[in-house]
Amino acid sequence: MNGIELEDKYGAHNYFPVPVLLTRGEGSWVWDSEGKKYLDLLSAYSALNFGHRHPRLVEAAKAQLDTLTLTSRAFHNTQLGLFCQELAELCGLESVLPMNTGAEAVETGIKLARKWGYQVKGVPRDQAKIIVFEDNFHGRTTTIISFSPDPDAHDHFGPYTPGFECIPYGDVEALRAAIDDNTVAVLFEPIQGEAGVIIPPEGWLRSVREICTQNNVLMIADEIQSGLGRAGTTFACEHENVLPDVYLLGKALGGGIMPVSAVVSTRAVMDVFGPNQHGSTFGGNPLSCAVAREVVAMLRTGEWQQRASELGAHLRLRLESLDGAHVKEVRSRGLWAGIELAPGMPTGREVCMTWMGKGVLAKDTHGSTVRVAPPLTITEQELDHAIAMLAETLQG
Repeated sequence: MNGIELEDKYGAHNYFPVPVLLTRGEGSWVWDSEGKKYLDLLSAYSALNFGHRHPRLVEAAKAQLDTLTLTSRAFHNTQLGLFCQELAELCGLESVLPMNTGAEAVETGIKLARKWGYQVKGVPRDQAKIIVFEDNFHGRTTTIISFSPDPDAHDHFGPYTPGFECIPYGDVEALRAAIDDNTVAVLFEPIQGEAGVIIPPEGWLRSVREICTQNNVLMIADEIQSGLGRAGTTFACEHENVLPDVYLLGKALGGGIMPVSAVVSTRAVMDVFGPNQHGSTFGGNPLSCAVAREVVAMLRTGEWQQRASELGAHLRLRLESLDGAHVKEVRSRGLWAGIELAPGMPTGREVCMTWMGKGVLAKDTHGSTVRVAPPLTITEQELDHAIAMLAETLQG
């Protein structure tokens, strides 16, 4: 049996992957077990913003592998403090709590907001409320799926965690109406990735900031997919010059090598956590920190953000040139796009399967949307080739 067959026989059936067996990756390209080459337009859901096996990131990992990989948080290591400093400075904030996965970062942010609400804002015990938004995706833990509107993620996993109110995304008045004395945080994606690259109305992020400030509520931005260069800025919130109280980061922070996530906030907020009140055996390990520090160093140059912005403008023009009979809408920001297929077209998965046959890998979401999120290493010529193959695919 090959790898796909073994996975099907012995693995849990909780994913429905595009049937390609990958063995090697470099830059924007991957190769399958038969040696066929594909252009990667998914970037592992933006975990590979810097492409497959970027030399700087691989070297950082190799150098740390030769010295020390794990200490737990029972002891200090030489990488953690530097990582916290450098990431806090990149974010324009003051304190970093490292974890491993994006879902862990979200869970940490929820705990942080609730504890802050009780200890600082004075919300009565166990009455803290966090406002979230329709079509959100923040992870798959039991707490997070409790406020997920996606039946696949949500149904049959109860009993569910209380303490969340879900309102329409991008609706300022709905947010004003939902705020009450027990509201401790507004948790949102500045661009909803899993929903199909949904971009809120202009000015919405500024309104969220103003409402949170006026009501003494934490503004928590889940930039796990949208952050670290993907949207053409370091963080998607920067498109409206907004600084949240808390950033939730992950995916690209690990450079496609290690799972690394982080909660970044002010010292005043973060210091509601005391010893033994939250933690992770692997969070902040020296190997992850070494790779993440190199990611931060790469982003400090601004090169990757500019590249995503310029290539993203080119990508949008190419996507908008596709036949309107095939494409209902293109939503994009930076090097990230959701292609909404027109009624009567094949499903998003069917389009991705045909596109794969032409040497391009992408992934569908919500049935009729194809997501495009190539590595920021991609070239204009490679984008042109990919979209030309998409045009052929859509024409049938």
